[in-house]
Amino acid sequence: MKTSESITELASYDVDHLGIVAGVIDEIGLVEEVNQILGTHKQELLSSGTTVKAMVLNALGFVSAPL
Repeated sequence: MKTSESITELASYDVDHLGIVAGVIDEIGLVEEVNQILGTHKQELLSSGTTVKAMVLNALGFVSAPL
């Protein structure tokens, strides 16, 4: 019999479709591809690829709160 100290705690999160889309974007390397095509600048706070990812997620889920 296992003691309570050996049982790992589990957590669940509601990912919805935006989490799935974000995961697919990460898996296909969209952010890196956009950054490679457009390049980066030392003064930018967010890369172009990250901005594109944010715009895609914003368009799919937060229509009442534009980016």
